[in-house]
Amino acid sequence: MKLLTTVPVGRVGVSMDALPLILPVNFVVVEDWIVFRTVPGTKLDAAVTRSVVAFQADGYALDGSWGWSVLAQGYAHEVTDEAKLGRITAMKTWPFQHGEANHVVAIIATTISGRQFGTVPALHAAVIEPTPARVGSKMGSST
Repeated sequence: MKLLTTVPVGRVGVSMDALPLILPVNFVVVEDWIVFRTVPGTKLDAAVTRSVVAFQADGYALDGSWGWSVLAQGYAHEVTDEAKLGRITAMKTWPFQHGEANHVVAIIATTISGRQFGTVPALHAAVIEPTPARVGSKMGSST
């Protein structure tokens, strides 16, 4: 999860009408939740139904000398509890302005995997588990 804190944009994978759909999101990591804001639509619909989702983000050198990728799989839910929303917004600033994107979605990762190649700079350096690792939620219940 440490590597995810070094980039502002990732991709959320959801299923829509039994077909995969991958959508870019700007996000923050709050404790062990991957959190993003969204407007009503596909991403929010997936969260409201507590769907299984995938989340992927990466970092790399433009010259191809190093890179890393993290894949998290888990459950999405809309965060509606005022205390948790307060904690989330107090802990992190959002990478971009969101306008009407006032729904907060959290992904609770049940599996995280990743890989890296080359010598990753210190800013991005972190240990990546070579095989999927199970994680739990420190923020408690899902709402």
